[in-house]
Amino acid sequence: MKSIILVGGKGTRLRPLTFEMPKQMLPLVGQPMLECVFASLAKHNVDEVVLSLGYLPDQFIEAYPLGSIQGVKLTYAVEPEPLDTAGAIRYAAIAGGIDDTFLVVNGDVLTDLDLSELVTFHERRHALGTIALHEVDDPSRYGVVTTDDEGRVAAFVEKPPRESAPSNLINAGTYVFEPEVIDFIAPDRKVSVEREIFPFLADRGSLFAMPDNAYWIDTGTPESFLQANVDVLHGFDVGRHLEHLAGTTWRHPSATVAPGVRSRNAVIDRDCVIGTDVVLENVVLMPGAIVRDGAHVRNSLIGPRAVIGSSSVLGPTCVVGADYVVPEHSRLAGEVKLGDI
Repeated sequence: MKSIILVGGKGTRLRPLTFEMPKQMLPLVGQPMLECVFASLAKHNVDEVVLSLGYLPDQFIEAYPLGSIQGVKLTYAVEPEPLDTAGAIRYAAIAGGIDDTFLVVNGDVLTDLDLSELVTFHERRHALGTIALHEVDDPSRYGVVTTDDEGRVAAFVEKPPRESAPSNLINAGTYVFEPEVIDFIAPDRKVSVEREIFPFLADRGSLFAMPDNAYWIDTGTPESFLQANVDVLHGFDVGRHLEHLAGTTWRHPSATVAPGVRSRNAVIDRDCVIGTDVVLENVVLMPGAIVRDGAHVRNSLIGPRAVIGSSSVLGPTCVVGADYVVPEHSRLAGEVKLGDI
């Protein structure tokens, strides 16, 4: 089976980290998040992926020049201009020669959803499109879906106010489509799958949705990306076994960590240097980051080669961009973003 992965977004909420790299290439416990998505697809017999690219496409192409990830064949589809979600799907499907039932997933969503079950659900209902649903406390950031007893979509409301949302079941960013859907997407303008194609299919009675209790997280904010890393440290299955894990701290073998460092729920990536008397709690340190003596860093993301000055206290929630130097004795907390923003 073929799948399209949508990775064209700019990751604005994760700036300044996403100025240097697309968000799907950000490391999730030492491995690019995109590879975790591929691992999930590979477990469900997806043998070819079309990567729908828009923002910083060369970074993906240069990272995977051999045309495969996790044993799955890889094809690139670089949008000539932003086409929105449905436009991107159409462009990628044509570029990838898709002519049979196919999956679409968002490259910044991590889940252990049973994709095989979703495809079976879709086929048994002879649907043109099927959406995976996930229940959330606050649906106002998402597309909200209501269905009848058979799973046929009755209403699709994009990002409703919390108090008026008809359901807490939201579009989880994983879809199954028949190739005929491509014909419904206009070729000459931006088209939103959420605002145009789903309502169109729902009006025809050919859009279905399947609720699921799978693990699911949208990694698009600093808080959720940090939580995704912590979840992996605590055993969320992304198709790999974590080596170099001590308690709930993962440390790359090339990192240098002074004796006496206290850490919990911490990722210490490649070539990091950690000084004495440092405290790390709920922290991701990306490759080459340096934390000087006596610094305390909590609930924060530290970008590649960034330097945290000695005796500084950071968090929550600080995001430090690549190569940024935090002066010694700094005191930073709140929604702090440091770097070229």
